Amino acid sequence: MASDSASPTTSTEWWRADTAVLHARKQELEVLKRQLDAEQNAILAEINIRGVRGCSGHSTLASMIYEDFRVTAKEADDRADRVLALHPGPSIGGDPAPPLAPLTAAASAEGAIGGSQIDAIIKTLARIPSIIPEEDVRGGEKILVDLARHAGPRAIAQAGRRLLDELDPDGKESRNEDPKDGRPELRFVKHRDGTLGLKGTLDLETYARLKSDLDPMAKPHKAIDGIRDSRTHDERYGDAFTDYVRLKTTSRNLPGQAGEATHILVTMSYEDLIRDIGEAHLDLVGPISATDARILACDARVRPGVLGTAGEPLDIGRSKRTVSLAQKYALTLRDGGCAFPGCDMPVPRCTAHHIVFWRHHGETKIDNLVLLCTKHHRLIHRSEWKVQIAQDGLPEFTAPAYLDPTGQPRRNTMHLRT
Repeated sequence: MASDSASPTTSTEWWRADTAVLHARKQELEVLKRQLDAEQNAILAEINIRGVRGCSGHSTLASMIYEDFRVTAKEADDRADRVLALHPGPSIGGDPAPPLAPLTAAASAEGAIGGSQIDAIIKTLARIPSIIPEEDVRGGEKILVDLARHAGPRAIAQAGRRLLDELDPDGKESRNEDPKDGRPELRFVKHRDGTLGLKGTLDLETYARLKSDLDPMAKPHKAIDGIRDSRTHDERYGDAFTDYVRLKTTSRNLPGQAGEATHILVTMSYEDLIRDIGEAHLDLVGPISATDARILACDARVRPGVLGTAGEPLDIGRSKRTVSLAQKYALTLRDGGCAFPGCDMPVPRCTAHHIVFWRHHGETKIDNLVLLCTKHHRLIHRSEWKVQIAQDGLPEFTAPAYLDPTGQPRRNTMHLRT
């Protein structure tokens, strides 16, 4: 019979172990868990470098973590933030974006520090002004990492505040006491993970007008079958702003460009258009993938500009392939909102997706259309998810084999159909 101090081989024998063994083993397992987390983060970082959309069909690393690991939105955001801070990002101008916290990454790989400790460190490092010399930043990071080896997040945060006071004693400039004097500003920005965003300052009137327009669009969806709207406050306003812009660009009653309704010009070579490869050029944005161009063209007023081998315009097409109002009503009755399984996005937040793509001779008719929200529209275009109309006339979806080897079709039961 094994002695009481021997390490048990199964969880059912832990009652036989003495207290010292239990404490030692729990510490060993914590180190192993942290090492596994670090390895998984390295894998996620590589997926991010290769392009999350191309690898998984998701628009951001956080959305992939949220969907694939079935965690909360907050946990997905926290885990994505760690990956982006601890590892190099996608190339910017030919050079990989350097990690925010390389020393923290090394300690994480050892299993010496865990998630909440990492969060406290990167939160401090993210607040260090860019004008601080790199050697001072790395010196400060080393202080926090060494502390984290034997201290918790609260102590790290306190040390981080002292570090910020030393590196940037003047702190941030005081805010303008009279916001009425602030001139409106708007900047378009690219984030480390390749996503795009806005940063701006609004005058009081514009702020009030915009918020009053977005507030009703950002309300939580009504609970269906006891399931509440899972989106965060920021996600709801993000969706509302997306729809706000789409409504503006599709309205015939609002001013547009050169007397026309707002349009998007997508330019690509004839060969790339036929073969569905390469890049297109999106007016006002720049290079986009052929897949992105196809998503834009799925249910939008897009003017395709096809170029010859010398770059000469061969054909400037007219607006086409848009779903008629009658078809949109029919899709509303059939799908009730986004048809993707488990999605509760309502009809106003959805667009019609061509199941057989328009450029592959798919027709704009009800049995070749399905309503999808922006998120799942992109997922269908960029991943191995498949959608088809079943024999009973309702849409059903099949997950990629790596998610569901059975290939069992799935349907959305979130919407009440008439």
